[in-house]
Amino acid sequence: MGADILPKPAQSIADAAPSNWVDRWAPLALQPYLRLGRFDRPIGTWLLLFPCWWSMCLAQVNSAEHYPNFFYLILFAIGAMAMRASGCAYNDYVDRDFDARVQRTVGRPLPAGQVTPGAALGFVVVTALIGLLVLINFNSFTIWLAIASLLIVAVYPFAKRVTSYPQIVLGLAFNWGALVGWAAIKGSIGLSPLALYAGCVFWTVGYDTIYAHQDKEDDVLLGLGSTALKFGEDTVSFVGGMYALAGVMWLIAGALAGAHLVYFLAVVLVFLQMSWQVATLDIDNSTNCLWRFKSNRDVGLALFLGLVADMALSWFAGLN
Repeated sequence: MGADILPKPAQSIADAAPSNWVDRWAPLALQPYLRLGRFDRPIGTWLLLFPCWWSMCLAQVNSAEHYPNFFYLILFAIGAMAMRASGCAYNDYVDRDFDARVQRTVGRPLPAGQVTPGAALGFVVVTALIGLLVLINFNSFTIWLAIASLLIVAVYPFAKRVTSYPQIVLGLAFNWGALVGWAAIKGSIGLSPLALYAGCVFWTVGYDTIYAHQDKEDDVLLGLGSTALKFGEDTVSFVGGMYALAGVMWLIAGALAGAHLVYFLAVVLVFLQMSWQVATLDIDNSTNCLWRFKSNRDVGLALFLGLVADMALSWFAGLN
């Protein structure tokens, strides 16, 4: 793919930290592809990964297991990195003309001319194959369930052209791991992972509405839809409602799976963090929106640690 890199200088990426490892350490020939796959901005990988980990651990709580399956944790981490990279590259390929007209995205490798459209599609295929290599380590039900998500992934980049609610489509696609993690352990789907999945969709609609406020002026000019534009000054109430629904569904998922007190305390802690996001949100300040969005990694980590603690403390207390 190196031969397809056009001789244009790198431009700064709005969401990437100035000291990110790609800009500092990666070989110059690989940097455009690493940026294309968002390896310089790991928050998306975390947000894709945590529903997988939550679902897997919730299934293990239900099965009275005492610690997470570490091999599966690693597989899901590799798979999340690969599929997030593939999905972002595909999204950038579809949106390359729009991205070239938006201030926040004009520096991305495709609109900046650092990667050709053909090379971007090649990157999509390579990273998707890595995801497939991860996927074949699971049971057949999980493999086909994960493959089914590609239909939603393929549709997502076009949603903002036809609806004011593309965040819902993103939520449906981005949180499929909330079903896959449970299936990897159980070989089936039940009410608990469905409740978890619903909560994750609400969560994503909330945090991506915050994120979308960074692009609202450009989206108006381009005629694109988003929940940020749809709800405007009512965004705080809307995001608060989405987060509240997420918390309720996560409580229901835990109850259906037979989780214990420590898990429910983790959900309460998570809800307090999301309440902070809502209480301090300034939709007219891009920096404020970006940091509230990125803070959802803390949500993911807190709930994951709550599930791990549930397994460990339940074993210690002899509850299983």
